[in-house]
Amino acid sequence: MSGTQDARKTERVSLITGASRGIGRALALTLAREGGTIAVNYKKNADLAEKTVADIEEAGGHGFAVQADVETTEGVQALFDEVARRCGRLDHFVSNAAASAFKNIVNVGPHHLDRSYAMNLRPFVLGAQEAVKLMDKGGRIVALSSYGSIRAYPTYATLGAMKAAIEAWVRYMAVEFAPYGINVNAVNGGLIDSDSLEYFYNVKGMPDMQGVLDRIPAHRPGTVQEVADTINFLLGEGSGYITGQTLVVDGGLSVVAPPFFADAGPELQLPPRPTRES
Repeated sequence: MSGTQDARKTERVSLITGASRGIGRALALTLAREGGTIAVNYKKNADLAEKTVADIEEAGGHGFAVQADVETTEGVQALFDEVARRCGRLDHFVSNAAASAFKNIVNVGPHHLDRSYAMNLRPFVLGAQEAVKLMDKGGRIVALSSYGSIRAYPTYATLGAMKAAIEAWVRYMAVEFAPYGINVNAVNGGLIDSDSLEYFYNVKGMPDMQGVLDRIPAHRPGTVQEVADTINFLLGEGSGYITGQTLVVDGGLSVVAPPFFADAGPELQLPPRPTRES
């Protein structure tokens, strides 16, 4: 191992699954601006992963890409083996990669159930087990969830159920890993402006996205950077006494209920912000 690699063993080391784009990429660049080494996991798109690594280096951090299909147990093991080989230890594990088939329950087959489990839940649990072995100075584990874990809407059952399970595992891990100095939390995102959101709302028969945005108190989708900043908080020193929690980043989506203000008559529409002169 080179002297540079030896030096990096003393730096903060972060592993993010699915880090070549979207929230994972935004988080990688956010962490890079604070220094340290970021392992960029990807499945297929090597060009995007290498671009993320180059941007990490430009932002002031160190990065390296690791091709591994976390949908397989072998892929998860290979990912952590490479981090161990390159860095020798770990401070942060962020389980971000996700995928699912968007179908109504009556159209869900056994292979859809198997893949949803293999892609979304199992890599988090197996990854957390491996992360603990490398977190010699304590650490942080964060899993990405979504509001489908607590709300029901069309075609999201297979993924929403896995996200709910992830949030349950977070609570159990928080209790068991606390003696190791490891905090475990989740971030539950609403409508976040990303490739995944565009894909979901292009499912045939899905309601128009604008109609949903009109019912969100913030009246807009969230950004990948807003989610990344929330994760970064949970990875930082300021979250030292927070564990077993799920932080919601959804612009108020999960707190509203019908009848919605967007559907109300003019008599009930919210007035402009009052001022001291009004």
